Amino acid sequence: MPRIEHDFIGELEIPDEAYYGIQTVRAVHNFQISGQTLNAYPELVKAMAAVKLAAAQTNMELGLLEHDPGDFICQVSKEIMQGKLLDQFPVDVIQGGAGTSTNMNVNEVIANRALELMGLQKGDYERCHPNNHVNRSQSTNDVYPTALRVALYWALGGLMECMTYLQEGFNAKAGEYADVLKMGRTQLQDAVPMTVGQQFGAYVTTIGEDISRIDEARHLVLEINLGATAIGTGVNSHPDYAALAVKRLSEIANLPLVLSPNLIEATWDTGAYVQISGVLKRYAVKISKICNDLRLLSSGPRTGFNEINLPPRQPGSSIMPGKVNPVIPEVVNQVAFDIIGKDVTITMAAEAGQLELNVMEPIIAHSLFSGIARLGRASRTLRDFCVDGLTVNKERCRQLVMNSIGLITVLAPKLGYETASALAKEALKTNEPVYDFLLKKKVLPKEVLDELMKPEHMVAPWIEPGQ
Repeated sequence: MPRIEHDFIGELEIPDEAYYGIQTVRAVHNFQISGQTLNAYPELVKAMAAVKLAAAQTNMELGLLEHDPGDFICQVSKEIMQGKLLDQFPVDVIQGGAGTSTNMNVNEVIANRALELMGLQKGDYERCHPNNHVNRSQSTNDVYPTALRVALYWALGGLMECMTYLQEGFNAKAGEYADVLKMGRTQLQDAVPMTVGQQFGAYVTTIGEDISRIDEARHLVLEINLGATAIGTGVNSHPDYAALAVKRLSEIANLPLVLSPNLIEATWDTGAYVQISGVLKRYAVKISKICNDLRLLSSGPRTGFNEINLPPRQPGSSIMPGKVNPVIPEVVNQVAFDIIGKDVTITMAAEAGQLELNVMEPIIAHSLFSGIARLGRASRTLRDFCVDGLTVNKERCRQLVMNSIGLITVLAPKLGYETASALAKEALKTNEPVYDFLLKKKVLPKEVLDELMKPEHMVAPWIEPGQ
């Protein structure tokens, strides 16, 4: 039999087996938007439970909450932090109300599960009430952003692990092909020689830079507004509550959390999310550029660059037999486009704040958590299904170098720019290997030409002895 719960709007039937209550049901009816519910982001649910645990412990310490039901509230909060009861969070992640539906979903689940542990019926809120007890000394406006920040710190740590995993994959390839000479290109035109190891080593460096930037950005979320309650004044809380609650939450989450020096500003400020989003976009842009490179370098195989081979993952066409497409770089490109779009969403949501609160944090949370998860999966997919199985066509790379007029660049310091330019123009017309052309022209003695064109001299700073 369903139970009946009421709020100031009216009454609703609640499934008897549900731990959530009337405000959760209203939210499920109101917000059928994304099709993703809160349990899609377990870090956020667990962080909300951590806040509730810290609040209950603090309220009991200050004498504001009796141990019955306080101890049971703590017990249920710990259960949720362990990943239990996740199916009891059916509210859509995109919601109006600045996260109130999320907060009340958590409050109701904790209250009803606590009542069950106390041997009482769900919905019998006299002994343990979602607002009076579970939400004591709190408001959605300090609980939700605090939990969001804690969860973001955790999620960004996971992303950094995925990025490091991809970085290590490229580093292995850089070492494997450290001495393979290839042609470097600018504006898609022949430039000067380099090695495959140098090219992949640059990918290692650029991913490492973004790991550092993400680590810097995530430290911004360690400043929280717990204890601010509704608008930052701390109304309905004990004077010592904020400091004690932050201390408790720091211990629970194992994070060096700090209380914002201005709780009114902290309650409406979303600058940290904008910064994090910008760093995620930065990584997305750069990883997409790397995927563009992989697609170009593997193009052909007979009419393109054909310098590298990507692992064949699936037939590439429903009409062209034998065609294999670079599907893994392509899907990572599309993830990057999604992250760039999410950055615009987060920017507009942050800008939409008015007066003492930004009510758009749910879409910020959804965009950040979904983006972080996709970037992490994309990074692992790129390594597992592309980078690790990548091979280099060494002979093809050598042929392209030896046939490129870019080789003549290394002669410019000795012959002068004008002479080298004339040779390049003439060599281009002959369509013969540039080395053979230069030997035939007798522009330099063979031993001098061979010295200048040693691979180690073409891919790093070098001058002739005696100069």
